[in-house]
Amino acid sequence: MGLLSDLFKGLKTEEDLMEVPEEGEVKSQVNVRVEKLHDFVDVERISRLLKEGNIVFLKTAELQRKDLGEFQNSVQKLKRNCMQFGWDIAGLEEGYLILTPAFAKIERS
Repeated sequence: MGLLSDLFKGLKTEEDLMEVPEEGEVKSQVNVRVEKLHDFVDVERISRLLKEGNIVFLKTAELQRKDLGEFQNSVQKLKRNCMQFGWDIAGLEEGYLILTPAFAKIERS
């Protein structure tokens, strides 16, 4: 017959067929979360949200005023995580950071 009939010769029923998910499927819905950075411990929670595919607007002004050293350590940890996992991070005015998972990139001008 042909090449296709040779390939599917061994298959007898539809139960033998298996659906293979496409690699790199993107979720049909993306959540945008607004979170606060209270202290260094929150970095793990923010990283988990990014791993789940959420885009995060992070309020940082409160921690900047309260403890500048802890704020700087937290941002450095977030930057390292972003580099490690291919996420994107950018600072916005008024004490906000935006963090995106690997499938979304921040357009800078």
